[in-house]
Amino acid sequence: MNTATKTPARNTKVMNRFDLTSRLVAKLKNEEAVVGGIGNTNFDLWAAGHRPQNFYMLGSMGLAFPIALGVALAQPKRRVFALEGDGSLLMQLGSLSTIATLAPKNLTMVVMDNGIYQITGAQPTPAAAVSDLVAIAVASGLRSSSWAADEDDFERLIDQSLASDGPTLIGVRIDDKPGTGATRRDPVHIRERFMLGLGVRQPL
Repeated sequence: MNTATKTPARNTKVMNRFDLTSRLVAKLKNEEAVVGGIGNTNFDLWAAGHRPQNFYMLGSMGLAFPIALGVALAQPKRRVFALEGDGSLLMQLGSLSTIATLAPKNLTMVVMDNGIYQITGAQPTPAAAVSDLVAIAVASGLRSSSWAADEDDFERLIDQSLASDGPTLIGVRIDDKPGTGATRRDPVHIRERFMLGLGVRQPL
């Protein structure tokens, strides 16, 4: 059920990205794939639980959802999660319509919205004042999209998405604390480890 109009972003609790990421990682029991967007999103994913099934996007904004879509379509029996910031998602809003059209049954997207381009100097994003990213997702055709009211609601929505039969988007308001730790910036290593984790490449 769409709850975007019931719990708009301005009325949700401001939470912490690392805490939410840790809560998500703790629920992963079946080698689910997780794609982290650039910057603090994947710093926190790295620190919350480094796994072979994690992919850490480096350098390009807005590609977490498109990459996760490709993984979800290629491996329909594997649950796939994508973690993205509000600024990055605004660079690739068209991906929402594509995901809604292709409707993978195994994809969950989490938008970490702090209303700023944090890495580049904390400039405000349109999501800080005028753009409701969950409402945009609903209008793009992603009907199972909602804001998490608090940490317990976030966990409930994650559990619900694990049992769902279609793409899910969860919006969370977060604070402006920097990411925890730092991702190893080695694209080849990240790619190879992820491919091994997904079973599409055998170790040498």
